[in-house]
Amino acid sequence: MPAQDTLTVAVRVKPGASRERVGGRFDGPHGPALVIAVHAPAVDGRATEAARRALAGALGVRPAAVSLRTGAASRDKLFLVERPAPEVSEVLRRLRDGSTT
Repeated sequence: MPAQDTLTVAVRVKPGASRERVGGRFDGPHGPALVIAVHAPAVDGRATEAARRALAGALGVRPAAVSLRTGAASRDKLFLVERPAPEVSEVLRRLRDGSTT
């Protein structure tokens, strides 16, 4: 099976959280979304940037490999992960759907 060039990740951002957290599911406008709570406020793109970095860390990829596709001014966003390793899809599924190993 050939590796994907990009992986699209639907995310629901919760800005202004008391602690940062990646995990959980939110059924939003882009389908099942990964919930990312960030400490940064929803001002000047700070929450989006914090969510981008948190997503990269949770998936084990470089922050530069994650970019925003849509949703700059929304809590519901689509991020693109460039050249994800095959296991990234499984890590994403576990974070979003909560299955434990």
